[in-house]
Amino acid sequence: MKRSNFSPLRRAMVLGTPLLAAGLPFSFARAQAQAGGQVVVYVSANAQSAQAVTDVARKQLRDVKLSMVAGGTGQLLKRVEAEAASPRADIFWTAFASSLERYKPHLAEYRSPELAAIPEKYVEQSGLWAASNVHVAVAMLNARQFQGKAPASWRDLTEPRFKGKIIVSNPEDSSTAFTILWWIENNFGAEVLAKIAANCVVTPSGSNVVRSVGQGEYAVGITYESIAYPYVAGGQRGIRLMYAEDGTFEIPDDIALIRNGPNPAAARRAYDLILSREVQIALLETAFRRPSRSDIKVSEIIDMPDLSSIKLLPFDEAVATADRDAFLARWRALPKAGGK
Repeated sequence: MKRSNFSPLRRAMVLGTPLLAAGLPFSFARAQAQAGGQVVVYVSANAQSAQAVTDVARKQLRDVKLSMVAGGTGQLLKRVEAEAASPRADIFWTAFASSLERYKPHLAEYRSPELAAIPEKYVEQSGLWAASNVHVAVAMLNARQFQGKAPASWRDLTEPRFKGKIIVSNPEDSSTAFTILWWIENNFGAEVLAKIAANCVVTPSGSNVVRSVGQGEYAVGITYESIAYPYVAGGQRGIRLMYAEDGTFEIPDDIALIRNGPNPAAARRAYDLILSREVQIALLETAFRRPSRSDIKVSEIIDMPDLSSIKLLPFDEAVATADRDAFLARWRALPKAGGK
């Protein structure tokens, strides 16, 4: 029987979980690491995800205290770089490989025993990082906001009936929007992207995408599965996800050890825990993050399709990253239904 722990009460409790401020004093972090087994995690994942990990850690790592320092991916990676001479954190969680590339000198190689259950394609070749979960690109649909047949493919979103009814975050600021829009252009051509752009309203915030579709302001939102799925799990009528018939892609979200962190031995244990089957199931149930492990059948846990049932096309993150500036220039030149 499929389970979902999503409820308004649980959501409120999870969102209200306090995280350490980004200004955690280094002297305190170091002292606690030496005396009490503290592991400091710089976490860009959402509060639900952080809580899922700490809940399991309290039971599985009783002698280790996980201290989650929340922030944006770019902000926290810059902090790792700035603190390189005397690191204040042990683990960075999570970022795409393209974001971690330039920070390789500040990361530690480690091949966790949990990698036995994680496909090699999700692991950096030197062991500098590994996927703790996988994102899938989707369109979030509000069936009450369009007439006729529901879109089933990215090409369907080029139809004139969707003009002004599609919302996407600004790819200048959103890695989610950048990767999806770049991938659409790369796979289906500039003309398809231009027609979708002409139907799009662009918003500065990725959270606005799912909120606006959920509230019925837009018919379609371009986003990742884990960001949109809470609205499906919440049972909201008319909301569903489009796994495009003409193909979509997956992108791993990674965890890394910070080189010369305050508590390396305990950090490796916490890293193992985050990659463990128990934590990845907890992340799926509470934060709807698709596991990277091959020994978890997603459809048996929540009402989400297994990867084997989704048409997946290649996505080359390195090529996308190299083309980022040129793509953004092309995107800016395209007419939109609204926004940038």
